[in-house]
Amino acid sequence: MNPTDTLASQHQQRREFLRAARRYGFTAAVLGLTGGFLTDRQAMAQAMVDEEKKQKAAKVTMIFATEYKIEDYVKYPIMQAKFKDNVEAQSKGQIYVKLHPAGQLGIGAALAQKIQAGTVQGGGVSLSNFSPYAPVVDLINIPYWCGDNQRFANLVTSKAWNDEITPKVMAKGYRPMFYFTVDPRTVASRKGFKAIKVPADMQGMKMRVPPSKLLQTFYRLTGANPTVVPWGETATAIKQGVADGLDPAIAALATFGFQDLLSNISYVRSVPDAQMFAANAAWYQQLPDELRKALDAANEQTQVETFAQIAPARTESMRLLRAGGCEFYNPSDADMKLWVETAGEQRKEYDEFKIQFAGSLAAFDGFKKAAETKGPITVPDFKL
Repeated sequence: MNPTDTLASQHQQRREFLRAARRYGFTAAVLGLTGGFLTDRQAMAQAMVDEEKKQKAAKVTMIFATEYKIEDYVKYPIMQAKFKDNVEAQSKGQIYVKLHPAGQLGIGAALAQKIQAGTVQGGGVSLSNFSPYAPVVDLINIPYWCGDNQRFANLVTSKAWNDEITPKVMAKGYRPMFYFTVDPRTVASRKGFKAIKVPADMQGMKMRVPPSKLLQTFYRLTGANPTVVPWGETATAIKQGVADGLDPAIAALATFGFQDLLSNISYVRSVPDAQMFAANAAWYQQLPDELRKALDAANEQTQVETFAQIAPARTESMRLLRAGGCEFYNPSDADMKLWVETAGEQRKEYDEFKIQFAGSLAAFDGFKKAAETKGPITVPDFKL
């Protein structure tokens, strides 16, 4: 199927989904989409009845929100429908999960704030958007210590992380359900700009960043000019040349429609493009013990399934990006050595951040050891 046919098919599926949502309700439409029976009226009507019965029979309803469409999991490993299935199965129907995807209840920091306030019981939020409300998680944005998928998986499933970081996040009003990554971040160049292979190539490059002092420090060390642009304005900034590049993971670039704006994507693996499923802490704590345990079990199950989805999502995203004219560069070992030497975590410029987020340089070294110690989840290495 060529890119034009693929796009038309996606638009048609979206129209069918919206029609089903209007007629049978949003949750039934989600089930029809994931189950492959969106256009089967009888099956959709039955799904609507079944969902109504499930919600009435449940002891607890959990409103769960994200900024991603349900079908995005094909190119972006966020497993909303799988999470719903796992929670309802593990709780034997006592917890009903009502999904609100596609930014229905807010995106980014606004959604993080709603989870904190308890307006919604849970949601999926990037750690970059989450960090203003629980700054300690910004630890992962120190470059070149946990950017690779395996090291990130090791870190967020480690005793050190859950003993030290989770209580601090809980104190801010959130219960982390699980952390995941959609791949390491990249350096992606706009059309008409050069490919970035080594840090020297970034001299003078206007690199789009969020308002993060840490990320600005990273790009200054490479010789780039960090340019703060709100995420919603980034595509326009890239089109107009206000910014020459941006750094999301491959899957995020495809999901947010940058394939027609970019010429080159370099897999520099600086920091993880990390996400978290979080619940409101007060809501979680008031659950009966058996339901907390069921939710915890569902979280572990979904975390494993999410890490497993990284590779197929990346494959689909790369196909979409290549169809838009993007070329990929995987740095050689010698190139990676230059990136680490130029802007890696060993630079003294990061000491203030290590102390701020980890508590001390020694504590940071403990987290680094945890990232380098194999944990329960295996994530295969990726080579272009």
